[in-house]
Amino acid sequence: MPDGNTFVTLTRELRIRNYSRKTIESYVHYNDELLRFCSKDPREVTTEDIKNYLDYLAREHSASTVSVAYNALLFYYKQIWRRQFFIHLPHPRKEKHLPVVLSKEEVSRMIHLTENSKHRCIISLLYGTGVRVSELTHIKMRDVDLDRMLLRVYQGKGKKDRMTIIPISLKVILKNQQRLKTADDYLFTRHRSGAGFTNGQPAFVPTQSGLRRGKGLTEATIQKIVAAAAERAGVQKNVSPHTLRHSFATHLLENGTDIRYIQELLGHAKLQTTQIYTHVASNNIQNITSPLDIAL
Repeated sequence: MPDGNTFVTLTRELRIRNYSRKTIESYVHYNDELLRFCSKDPREVTTEDIKNYLDYLAREHSASTVSVAYNALLFYYKQIWRRQFFIHLPHPRKEKHLPVVLSKEEVSRMIHLTENSKHRCIISLLYGTGVRVSELTHIKMRDVDLDRMLLRVYQGKGKKDRMTIIPISLKVILKNQQRLKTADDYLFTRHRSGAGFTNGQPAFVPTQSGLRRGKGLTEATIQKIVAAAAERAGVQKNVSPHTLRHSFATHLLENGTDIRYIQELLGHAKLQTTQIYTHVASNNIQNITSPLDIAL
């Protein structure tokens, strides 16, 4: 079985390179799983072992999962063990899917049919700012600039800071949160009394030693909130928090916003990543008349 110390070394090397906690955990997971899969020590692993493991993953998981596993194995054996067999092992091709995009009417129904004001604000912010769900869970009051109507996304994906817009329609409720909370408080907290959206209570909960700040909402909770809103609104598409981010970008593009501004708001490192929304924007496609309509 594997020597656990090598995973300690792997974790240290990834931390030094400023990899995120999630990436470190996944890299350790896939390398540990490979060794269990082939029941070998890292020094005994061969190219054939890695191919068999990646093939096993490909039969059970998406291409993106296989790609992450490949990168995890590549880093471990190239950087930690100085093995060279990845030179002749091609990187798995990723599947290409168009993003699911909601219509403006579908987003409007999701928001207006959500009675809980805290949940309504969550859905509105996801759509109105384009932030990722992981980024939303980490928003603190200090990140909300209502004078400039800008939201700072602190250490988003790739550990990069960026700014995005705050919708004017959310100014009143966010201003109320600023009044109730301190700069270090999360905008959205887990506990019922600390939310500040329904009962006007500040973001603190009592403990035996006094008061403590509420913890931020989990991604799983936000995913459930969005899914429930989509069901209420009768949306037939597969809706997640990321769907609202896709819709934010697509609707901006349809409204004539320059794609480079959209790239900045989304925090994409490459313009190519943002350009996928040109394939789902309806501006040009809707102006095309189907030959069936002409024939009839």
